[in-house]
Amino acid sequence: MTPHSTAWLAIAGCTATLALAPAAHANPNDFPDRTVTITVPFPAGGTTDILARLLAAELGSIWDESVIVENKGGASGTIYSEQLTREAPDGYHMMLTATHHVINPSLYDNLRYDTREDFTPIALVAAVPNVLVAHPSFEVDSVAELIEYAKANPGEVNFGSAGIGGANHLSGELFKSMADVDMVHIPYKGAAPALNDLLGGQIPIMFDSVPGVLPHIETGKLKALAVTSAERSDALPDVPTIAEAGLPGFEATAWFGMYAPPNMNPQLSAAINDAVRQALQAPKIQEQLNKLGAQAGTMPQPEYAEFVINEIDKWEDVINDAGITLEQ
Repeated sequence: MTPHSTAWLAIAGCTATLALAPAAHANPNDFPDRTVTITVPFPAGGTTDILARLLAAELGSIWDESVIVENKGGASGTIYSEQLTREAPDGYHMMLTATHHVINPSLYDNLRYDTREDFTPIALVAAVPNVLVAHPSFEVDSVAELIEYAKANPGEVNFGSAGIGGANHLSGELFKSMADVDMVHIPYKGAAPALNDLLGGQIPIMFDSVPGVLPHIETGKLKALAVTSAERSDALPDVPTIAEAGLPGFEATAWFGMYAPPNMNPQLSAAINDAVRQALQAPKIQEQLNKLGAQAGTMPQPEYAEFVINEIDKWEDVINDAGITLEQ
């Protein structure tokens, strides 16, 4: 090898090292010094998008830098998720997404990324409990009675959902597994038609978000049997959790979290987590969360990272047990 080629390789090696340095050694004390982008991998207007825009405004105030929101929807959030894995882990490109992120790896066998390894979990933004509701004509008034009825009538209790593989569907599958009952899932093309059939008595029960069914519970058009969260909902303080009502350890919530590309500096991910948790206490965000019946995330970054892995494992077991598959 000539001295010239050796020198060229040395320069190339130094250049590659310098190119990696900002991402690998991003200094949290200097972050941010330019615009930060939070991408929502769904179309504009949904709950994830609303939360992202509220959060972006508050983070912009905290950091004194612009924080913008982009929408890049497609394939249940997986298209942009793949793109994020190729960004630099410097905090300037992050994603705010929903529970789909931890469910998708078990539903699809052709994802072009590893959900466990290819992201840095940043922060839990919010969690929204579902509620198990029944039509007033259905002859059960509690979780214990539902389990007893389903055991006595295997395959005869239908439960509706907004579609296959969603959080509401999987709440039902987790319930079936933990209660060891045979109930039949009826998928609809969206929450609204499922709710309409529940209100009309065509299906007896459904797992749905608290805000979606709260008005019907208050008017007596539906009866609430239990909420799916680990703690009671502030919106339904007299309604027990499923864990309280007969299935200890049951928990299934729709939740929204932030992620960054893999291999982010732990100090930087912790600093962003701190800023997100501070922003979530802003009155505008608290007001919106109250409307959703949601609770703001409070987990430090390491705890959230562990929570994400636990959720992937939990839904993988549920999906495999139920034999649910989807083609992308």
